[in-house]
Amino acid sequence: MLKLTRRAALASAAALGLAISAGAATAESHKTTFSMATSGSETDARSVALANVFAPMVAGFADYQPGYNGTLFAQGTELEAIAAGNLTMSITSAQELAQFFPEFSIFATGYVHQDAAHQVRVFNDPLMDPFKAKVEDELGVKLLSVMYLGRRHVNLRQTRAELDVQTPADLAGVNLRMPGTDAWQFLGAALGASPTPLAFSEVYTALASGAIDGQDNPLPTVVDKKFYEVTKQIALTAHLVDLNYIAFSKATWDSLSADQQLTVQRAADAAASWGRLKQLDMENSLADYIRSQGVEIYTPDQAAFRDHVQAQYVGSEAAASWPEGVLDRINALGN
Repeated sequence: MLKLTRRAALASAAALGLAISAGAATAESHKTTFSMATSGSETDARSVALANVFAPMVAGFADYQPGYNGTLFAQGTELEAIAAGNLTMSITSAQELAQFFPEFSIFATGYVHQDAAHQVRVFNDPLMDPFKAKVEDELGVKLLSVMYLGRRHVNLRQTRAELDVQTPADLAGVNLRMPGTDAWQFLGAALGASPTPLAFSEVYTALASGAIDGQDNPLPTVVDKKFYEVTKQIALTAHLVDLNYIAFSKATWDSLSADQQLTVQRAADAAASWGRLKQLDMENSLADYIRSQGVEIYTPDQAAFRDHVQAQYVGSEAAASWPEGVLDRINALGN
């Protein structure tokens, strides 16, 4: 019988430990990197959802590396970075996609989506299949899931005594910051304002200096970016139930095994669901806090805004790109 001496046992144990460590290091080195770029902050609900839900679910084979506040890529350049193979994923908008595929402007149109649940039904409906396929085939970007950003409202630096916004006519001459894409600028003009293109990272300073009169975002963003410090009122126009897509590199997706692809998809859906609930909860609870900071919040004539905004799209160049019948199908999925 072979006798194992204490020295031999220790040597064997050490060798086994080295083998395990080497195996772990090898497994770690074989992890792929999922780089993620967003113009949002680290505390934004969408960012938190990806960091706290998505990242742990893919940690077995992927190293999630986020970049916030436009530090990896400037807002509006993320999709091109994914297409070029320089980025794995981003939180992108229908407005940004409309820069490449004008028909996506239908999902960025004022008063089209009714609420968060409606967004999910639309994204998962077969009507989205040709949209998703075109983004994959022509841009190399896979749209994994839809994230709820919230109801966007008009947020102004003027007091209500200086400017009381009840109808679109009241926004005439107001320099309202909107992102620089055509879809965003069209929406700003449709609201009755003078849309001013400006990077998201510059909005706070521009409000403080008076370079712009206002911005439009959901209440959680107003709090997250502290816009309440440099504004005096919020008119609850609810002109856009805004969304983002979790955009993912098709090349990276194709390099994954079937099991890994399933995990990534489940992780994206779980993060979107978590973020959606978090954002809805904040929307319902933050108005009192914003009021406590000296900002007046009120509801204007939403019907007047809805009628005016939707009328601007009728016969417009933006609407000309919409596939026939899609708007009716979107409406049919509503409440």
